[in-house]
Amino acid sequence: MRKFLLLLLLAPVWALAQTKAITLEDIYKKGTFRGEFVPAVFDSTTKEPELKLDGVKDETGKPFGQAEGELASPVNKNLWLLKKANESIYRRSSKSFVYLYDAGSGKLTKLENEKILHPSFSPDGSKVAYVKDNNLYVYDVAAGKATAVTTDGKWNFVINGNCDWVYEEEFEFSRAYEWSPKGNYLAYYRFDESQVKEYNMTMYDNAHNKDYRYKYPKAGDGNSTVDIYIYDVTKGTKAKAQYEQGDIYIPRIKWSQDDNTLVVYWMNRHQNNLKLLSTNASSGSSSLLYEEKNKYFVEINDDWWYLKDGKNYLFTSEMNGFKHLYLYSLDGKTKTQLTKGNYEVTEVNAVDEVNKRIYFTMAWPRPMDRNVFVTDFAGKKTYPLTSGEAWHRVEFNDDYTKFYDYRSDLNTPQTVTLNKINVDKKKGISTVVEKTVNESAKLKGKIAEYGYGKAEFIRVPNSKGDTLNGWMLKPAGFDPAKKYPVLFCNYGGPGSQQVANRFGAVSTWHQLLAQKGFIVVSVDNTGTGFRGEEFKKKTYLQLGKFEIEDQIDAAKYLGSMSFVDKDNIGHWGWSYGGFMSSLAITKGSDVFSAAIAVAPVTNWRYYDNIYTERYMRTPQENAKGYDDNSPVNFTDRIKGKYLIIHGTADDNVHFQNATQMITALVKSNIDFESAYYPNKNHGIGGMMDNTTFHLWSKMTNWILENMGNEHTQKPGGGVKQPKGF
Repeated sequence: MRKFLLLLLLAPVWALAQTKAITLEDIYKKGTFRGEFVPAVFDSTTKEPELKLDGVKDETGKPFGQAEGELASPVNKNLWLLKKANESIYRRSSKSFVYLYDAGSGKLTKLENEKILHPSFSPDGSKVAYVKDNNLYVYDVAAGKATAVTTDGKWNFVINGNCDWVYEEEFEFSRAYEWSPKGNYLAYYRFDESQVKEYNMTMYDNAHNKDYRYKYPKAGDGNSTVDIYIYDVTKGTKAKAQYEQGDIYIPRIKWSQDDNTLVVYWMNRHQNNLKLLSTNASSGSSSLLYEEKNKYFVEINDDWWYLKDGKNYLFTSEMNGFKHLYLYSLDGKTKTQLTKGNYEVTEVNAVDEVNKRIYFTMAWPRPMDRNVFVTDFAGKKTYPLTSGEAWHRVEFNDDYTKFYDYRSDLNTPQTVTLNKINVDKKKGISTVVEKTVNESAKLKGKIAEYGYGKAEFIRVPNSKGDTLNGWMLKPAGFDPAKKYPVLFCNYGGPGSQQVANRFGAVSTWHQLLAQKGFIVVSVDNTGTGFRGEEFKKKTYLQLGKFEIEDQIDAAKYLGSMSFVDKDNIGHWGWSYGGFMSSLAITKGSDVFSAAIAVAPVTNWRYYDNIYTERYMRTPQENAKGYDDNSPVNFTDRIKGKYLIIHGTADDNVHFQNATQMITALVKSNIDFESAYYPNKNHGIGGMMDNTTFHLWSKMTNWILENMGNEHTQKPGGGVKQPKGF
């Protein structure tokens, strides 16, 4: 990090041997720069049984064909669950026709005549649970019969075994039931969303359109009432988990190693108090296992492991300012912090309970790097398994004696190696490379053929005394005597990271823009992740304030450089990044001359309550925090050019955000451009209907038209307006 500023100021002029120009067709149609998939295959890894469906016919007598999803029984190698005709619902949910297939007998059984969600085998393989029409069912494999665990499910009223929209999106799970370790119990969520306000979207067709309505609680709105039930599979009885009711969340349920003990995660609405409740499966009674409070908010994740010894649990927490590993005993007598220091654990890769070791990834030696370490259950002996300023992703074999290392950096595609772990009682734990599996030769060839530029990391001072991490990609054939326009590519949301030392952080689209004469920059502002809790949570109660001030500071800093056209600095972002772009062209109008906002939040009052209130509390409590940083309230400041893009069927960041922003623009008499994509969700994608190509073509041509100068290419081809309308 210490050398970045010097490198930036003294960077040599490099001229790349560009033999081919990158095209949008290369990126979004041909897959010219697609990397190779390298699976982690170990000789010692438990091999999945092979599934062959040749000659298998469905219930109509037609060949079954290829499954669109398959799940093997945990105990019977011949028994499978097969999915057909998958249909996406929201970000993490989908439904499909599901079949039970016995490879031994060749028998194929359709579980239901309609599409269902979340099919799963019980741990002993004797049952299958699934959700249909908002009700939870258990299918007995031997008897060939399904039993309804619930019967009160109803669209937009009651959901059993599946999440409501806001839980799915913000607590990041969809299947809302869990088998106990031995399969004697099935714990499930019941959402009563009857009092939650509806949001409606028009789905456009060639006739009279359709009105789609679903429950979406916006900031300050009421939530579903959530109950947790524990179903005794043998007896057919239920116990209701006991916990403090009211305006609360249950962001997780997890079984301990004890088949009779469910851990219910309870959280208050402000999300700054988390309790883990050890719950008896038979009675529903509970006792406090763990509690964590935070002056800002407590992060919810899946980093919780109940160890097989039945005595301890492992988890990550920010309780001491940085995300670290902790090992606590279930009786509360032993509490051990396993990792320490001013860096963050980003992932727990494996837990070796036999040898009492934990393998984990850290953002080290810099926040933008990733390296893998191993420590013991006491946290006293920690050893690095990878090293260097790079991004390492690993996958271990079953007995934790080997791992695949997928290593890349900002400008270098991944190299995949198979590594052996050596354990020496005196020297400790080390690794040795057994073989290099793949070096991305094909992709490296394309990079050379198309003359990719080399990005560099930069350090950017802000006006608060902090130094921000960023990267810069200079134009092909860079000439320091010229002045180039700059495009900021920014997301900037809480805990996010775009300035990462991995290949792909600088995308091929960024390379295309650099070939056309643009400097492309990304700067991780205050509020982004992997620099400690205080840096991330400084934006609490005022989302957008410090973030856009940092982007403005960064634009001013770059504008002072001799090779930057300071009157031609643009900002592009999607979702939270679109919120940032909208702030850039409004609050940052003195430094940003153009902005593209894709699917942006334009007022946090329009967004869902779990996400928004985690950082802002409710509008009723914090009206100023909402209003002082909403782009819709500052459209009169716009001086530059603004393009806003949205999908009309965006179930996440509603199209309403765009319409309200446009209403404010019109009221302020501000010229703007807009594009909307009918029936498209937050991802605004589609290969078959050309949506993806059209979207990126439109943005690219708009940038060339509205941000180009004498040193950039002019827009060509791309999206054309049809004649006659």
